[in-house]
Amino acid sequence: MLGRRSSHKNTGKPARQLLFSEAILQAKGVPPLTATQPSATHQEMANRAQESTMDRILQEISAVGRRLEGMDSAMVSLAAETKSIRTEIASFQTRVLGLEQRVSKVEAHASSFQDRDQELLFLRSKLTDFEDRSRRDNVRIIGFPENIEADDLQRFLRDTLPRLTGPTFEPPLEFQRAHRLGHRRTGTDARPRPIIACLLRHTQARQLIQKARTQGPCQLDGHTI
Repeated sequence: MLGRRSSHKNTGKPARQLLFSEAILQAKGVPPLTATQPSATHQEMANRAQESTMDRILQEISAVGRRLEGMDSAMVSLAAETKSIRTEIASFQTRVLGLEQRVSKVEAHASSFQDRDQELLFLRSKLTDFEDRSRRDNVRIIGFPENIEADDLQRFLRDTLPRLTGPTFEPPLEFQRAHRLGHRRTGTDARPRPIIACLLRHTQARQLIQKARTQGPCQLDGHTI
């Protein structure tokens, strides 16, 4: 009784209530409390708490695994997109390389065109100089009637011009070309077309022009030349 009282005192319950509870338990055939029962109960509670903790940990691990699976699928999709982007970049690089080659060819052609432009300008300047030089050998003659030259205008001028200007030319006059300007006029009062004669020698052309300036107009069968 003393031991039970001390144990009851430790639990904090009234002694009579504990004695009454123990009597009821003994009447029902329940063995009295021993020192090992509380430790077994605590062990079961600890085991249950540990099992509950393990279940939560397993659940969290399962959730983390599902998240990792989702991340794996996302990584696979990202890898596929990255591969596609790399393929497009390689295609763009090939196109850019082709464009650079075409631009290089165009620049080379442009450089050759610039050289050709300079050459063309040089040729044009030479042509202009040649035209100016050839025009300096031209003589414009006004007043010869139409058809007076017959079929050979150069021979007519070679024979007629020395008689009109006076002295004989040495060497004789020579022409590169000679022709009348414009279309032939019709009608009795139509003026004859002027004649353009290009002499072979520039000195003779200057001599003819000088005589025309000093002597003035000449007369040939009533026509003023």
